[in-house]
Amino acid sequence: MKIAILGFGTVGSGVYEIGKTLKNIEVKKVLEKDLSKINIATNNYDEIINDKEIELVVECMGGLHPAYEFIMKALQNKKSVVSANKAVIAKYLDEFLKTAKENNVEFRFEASVGGGIPCLAGIQKIHRIENIDKFYGIFNGTSNFILDNMYRFENEFVTSLKTTQKVGYAEADPSADIDGYDVTNKVIISFALAYDGFIKNDFPCFTMKNITKEDILYFKKQGFVAKYIGEATTKGSKYEASVMLNLFPINALEANVLSNYNIVTVKSYTMGEIKFYGQGAGKLPTANAIIQDILDIQTKISFYSISIEKKYIYSPNLFKHKYVIRSNEELKGDFEKLDKDGNNLYHYTKEITQADLLQLVEEKDYLVVKLNEY
Repeated sequence: MKIAILGFGTVGSGVYEIGKTLKNIEVKKVLEKDLSKINIATNNYDEIINDKEIELVVECMGGLHPAYEFIMKALQNKKSVVSANKAVIAKYLDEFLKTAKENNVEFRFEASVGGGIPCLAGIQKIHRIENIDKFYGIFNGTSNFILDNMYRFENEFVTSLKTTQKVGYAEADPSADIDGYDVTNKVIISFALAYDGFIKNDFPCFTMKNITKEDILYFKKQGFVAKYIGEATTKGSKYEASVMLNLFPINALEANVLSNYNIVTVKSYTMGEIKFYGQGAGKLPTANAIIQDILDIQTKISFYSISIEKKYIYSPNLFKHKYVIRSNEELKGDFEKLDKDGNNLYHYTKEITQADLLQLVEEKDYLVVKLNEY
């Protein structure tokens, strides 16, 4: 199969590197502004679109535009597309799947969630037999590296962030990772395969940048480890989801996920809990997932026909959970416990809904953490 790669950065070069080792894949063109990077580079997308030998396009550009336009143009010209771009997929998945079906080609996106971890394939396999009760996990390696660094070395948030940037896990602008946009996109994509529906980012997303060294040390004394978690579940035609810091007991698997690793849990009736663990990002792990999609398309392997026709409405009143809210002032409300540590007040809620929680915090700059019941 002859393919083209859009973008020759970290992931694109990884796809090229692995593709060279396989006899049944040939990278014919690479879309790249810098033509000196590789001898098959072109800066004219029409060269790829008009090349009838190219059957598949790998989109590794990132961002919304022109990635959206390039993906649509490839599908409309009857070329299958594989993408790792969670931002564009989370926004336009419905359009991509519809256009692919209309043109009798494929749109695959395993690498968009969990890097090289085959968690989307796992979700598809479980879902073809039974309903999925819920999924949750550490979906972002950058945020996990920061929290792990704070916990193990007792560093401040800013110090840990700078370390994460220095080793190359965080961008110069880390907002997508630490404010939860990246995890939100991955929850939306995972939800599509788990529940056959395409949701928007209507659910709560709490930044993790409010956590401090003092918080980490306080929770450590209580026997908890903080992790940044994305999760979702449904009840009938309603759904609940969130992106926020969660507290896990020190013996929980999630509490012991170190460095930039990810872990995604899928819960169902006959399987119980299945956990997918591994490198959530990186050049070769992500490229490996892209190559797997290419080979599946080539050999016509499909774990489950993707349909996102079901309609779901976000409800903040579906389930009740316990939370911890840290502030420097005593909050009004009926709390289970109030704990003082230094200048910090830790308010332990009773079991409350997301609606109750949002009313308590009122968009103020408090630290909000879920007490994990798993």
